Amino acid sequence: MELQVQNIKNRLRDETRAIPKAKVNLIAIYDFLVVCLLILLFQKLIEAALQQQKKLETISACVPSCIPERLTHLNQDANKCFNVQREEHKQELGFESLKPEEPAGPAPKEKKGRAPPPVWYVTGDELNSVPSYMKQRLTLDKVNAAIGDMATYAEANAQLIAAPRKKELREIAMTDGVKGKHFFLETDIKGPSLKLDNTGRALLTVLRHLGRISETRIGHHRVIILLRP
Repeated sequence: MELQVQNIKNRLRDETRAIPKAKVNLIAIYDFLVVCLLILLFQKLIEAALQQQKKLETISACVPSCIPERLTHLNQDANKCFNVQREEHKQELGFESLKPEEPAGPAPKEKKGRAPPPVWYVTGDELNSVPSYMKQRLTLDKVNAAIGDMATYAEANAQLIAAPRKKELREIAMTDGVKGKHFFLETDIKGPSLKLDNTGRALLTVLRHLGRISETRIGHHRVIILLRP
């Protein structure tokens, strides 16, 4: 009897020890099955991707390369048709009569007027670049005011050139070096900012130095020509 009980205990002990091993074996089998399923799934995905790539390559080989140009022509044709239909619709609604009448003959050509005198004001940096002995006590406002006066003198002379009694002025205007340019005479200098005094002579010297004017003598006249720097 004791021997049988001992045998039963031994068998129970063996069965108890075998249970963890069985669990480990089941987990290993489950992991293996999962890995196999994943491998099969990846293989299916790869096969599907390859098939899709073959289809796209086949479609790409069949597509003509001139599709953009053809589409452009189609769009142009469609726009032409739309414009024709729109014009016909306007005519039907009576909009055509609202257009302004075009002149019967060609429009007369406008005469090109003489360009206004150049007015190139001096900047602060330019005035600072002038030597002190030359600019003396001149300020930027005085220099630019003198430029405005000179433009006024030149504009007045440009209008007087066409006058019948200004033959001498026309001759000066046709002289080489003066022709086609805006100019004034020294006798035109009468203010308000530019005058024939020491300050006025200093202003002319500075403007000549900065390339705003040049001077020449024609007959007994001292001619001052406006320049573009």
